[in-house]
Amino acid sequence: MYSWELPTTLEVGGESYEIRSDFRPALDIIAAFNDPQLPDAAKLDVMVTILYVSPPPAEYLDETVKKALWFLDCGRQDDGKTKPRTMDWEQDAAIIFPAANKIAGYETRNPQRYTHWWSFIGYFNEIEEGLFSQVLAIRQKLARGKKLEKWEREFLKENRGVGGTAGEDQR
Repeated sequence: MYSWELPTTLEVGGESYEIRSDFRPALDIIAAFNDPQLPDAAKLDVMVTILYVSPPPAEYLDETVKKALWFLDCGRQDDGKTKPRTMDWEQDAAIIFPAANKIAGYETRNPQRYTHWWSFIGYFNEIEEGLFSQVLAIRQKLARGKKLEKWEREFLKENRGVGGTAGEDQR
């Protein structure tokens, strides 16, 4: 596979397995990973069940999981460093999707329109100015223990419902 190709299958145990490569199943998997009620083994089972159209045999479970995580990470290698969580796909959906739509040039949530997970993340990564980027910048400052500017404190006060946990700590 070339670096400009978008994967729609994953090779496990020498066989190619079709995956659900649209962004929606990936977000469903992330929601399961963020569910504190779900044990880790169940999270992996949910990931395999959602991502693979027909999952590989159980004997290849380790490789199946590794390839699925590779896909969800858009082919990038995880550096293993834990980073503070500054966004939540479910909680922030109301401000993420309009920003992603602006980049994509269409309504990404349209159920009739397929958007590959890697393309959606590309749109997401290009989000610049707007409500979501302001909320995220403030959350990142708070996560690093930095003092907020006066305008940022005012923004949080005026937009308490937007951005969820970002408005809890007003340094």
